Amino acid sequence: MKDIFRPTVVLFVLLSAITGIVYPLAVTGVARSAFPEQAAGSLVVRDGKPVGSTLIGQNFTDPKHFWGRPSATAPMPYNGGASGGANQGPLNPALADAVKARIEALRAADPGNDVPVPIDLVTASASGLDPDISPAAARYQAPRIARARNLPVEQVLAMIDARAEKPLFGLFGEPRVNVLALNLALDAQPAP
Repeated sequence: MKDIFRPTVVLFVLLSAITGIVYPLAVTGVARSAFPEQAAGSLVVRDGKPVGSTLIGQNFTDPKHFWGRPSATAPMPYNGGASGGANQGPLNPALADAVKARIEALRAADPGNDVPVPIDLVTASASGLDPDISPAAARYQAPRIARARNLPVEQVLAMIDARAEKPLFGLFGEPRVNVLALNLALDAQPAP
């Protein structure tokens, strides 16, 4: 028994040190040197203060801002510590009720807009933290924002087009627009 116990403990301590200390430090070091912005959380800094991340959505509710995808996190929206979807299937009445309420809120914020509401404005993403919306979802909101900010709709649409990202290598993912980037660009506009 003594012949087995000592090598087992030594191997356990050695593997724990390698997988628990050496490997994480090595991966962190490589990430910080090769991808410093991403390793630091892809933070967006304005006037020396972090205002958000390009990777985690924020709860914008002001009619003057673009609204992102709904968040399924609790106890507050876009809680990075509670990432996860709602796990509600298409036949779940709670999902149907939530989507209906979100459509009503969008219609109430922009009563003259009779365009069909893009699906990503009324359904949460799998993580509940999605920072991006589709260009269609951004365009749907353009008239409301233009009216609230006294801007020409064409100017808001041009801002959307300027910040729209294409799928990776033209193949992977969907076209998207980062909501935080759009809202920061809007806030940087001089008042009319």
